[in-house]
Amino acid sequence: MAKKIILALVIAIIMIVFAMLFLINDTVDIYNDGENVSVETHTISDIDVNALNENICDYTINVMNDTTTDINEYKAGIKDICNHYGLENVEINVDSSIGPDQIPIIAYVDGTSMLPTLQDGQPVLLNKTHDIKVGDIVVAESDEYGGIIKRVDDIRGNDVHLVSDNKEISYEYINGDLYEVKGITTWVDISDIGGVVIGY
Repeated sequence: MAKKIILALVIAIIMIVFAMLFLINDTVDIYNDGENVSVETHTISDIDVNALNENICDYTINVMNDTTTDINEYKAGIKDICNHYGLENVEINVDSSIGPDQIPIIAYVDGTSMLPTLQDGQPVLLNKTHDIKVGDIVVAESDEYGGIIKRVDDIRGNDVHLVSDNKEISYEYINGDLYEVKGITTWVDISDIGGVVIGY
């Protein structure tokens, strides 16, 4: 009788362990403050967690520098990385200094075209989003000027007109020719918007 009870207990323990294995989800917790990224992977699988976490950190940095990737594509990319390491049903939790499921980015002002609002060299906190409105300050990638920080002046469909806050006009002689120097005004596609400035 005692042997049957012990056997039943062993079988029950084995069943509980297998049930827990099926019920426990692998999770990846990511935190981003705009400059620094931390990743914690929780799994009972026999994988190289450090390599996985490092791969996710590198991917996150690339996403922060890419204007087109949104939070859904970001999470899908992380799932792809996890699948590569053998984690099939992984729960992705993204948190940040600006809230859950947000991608903050720190950028630095280069130049004086946003005076008096923003100073040259000043850090600004962005929310990586294409959800913009007239009056927002955004970071964009312009074909004509490269990376710029400007104010949204007009939106027409996917076309966004950006302007400088600094309205001063000056004149400079360059190689004997007189040039007018003023703030940038340009049109960009909404996909070129890298994020909205939410703190400075």
